[in-house]
Amino acid sequence: MNNNFARPQESILLSPCEPHALVRGQEQCLLERVAPVLAHHNVTLDLHHVERIDAAGIAALISLYRKAIDCGREFTVVHAAPRVAAILALVGLDAILFAHDPISAAAESSLHDALHGPQSDAPGETDHLPRLKRSAA
Repeated sequence: MNNNFARPQESILLSPCEPHALVRGQEQCLLERVAPVLAHHNVTLDLHHVERIDAAGIAALISLYRKAIDCGREFTVVHAAPRVAAILALVGLDAILFAHDPISAAAESSLHDALHGPQSDAPGETDHLPRLKRSAA
């Protein structure tokens, strides 16, 4: 297999092995596929088809992020479905895993709307909804 398809400083866009879920039993495939690439390249994981994620999937993302840091690389995710993005936000991974670009900003806006409803100028309209607390990065 030829891995010389990108320069070391460029990011490689990959998608999970199982296109619709990142759950127990499928996380090992993701780790085996992505971890070796992180030794030589930045990786962006495209989650646009992933509809479900569980603790095993979250642990795999954390492991890949840690591997990237250890190798001096970057590991980010993009295009997460609102439900997956909400789960990653709930556990605080949105701040470190989501790529910080205009597409991700739009995804974050969609996530906010999914959790809190569209932004409104009317005070108190969404006061009853829970707010996500962001830790300082």
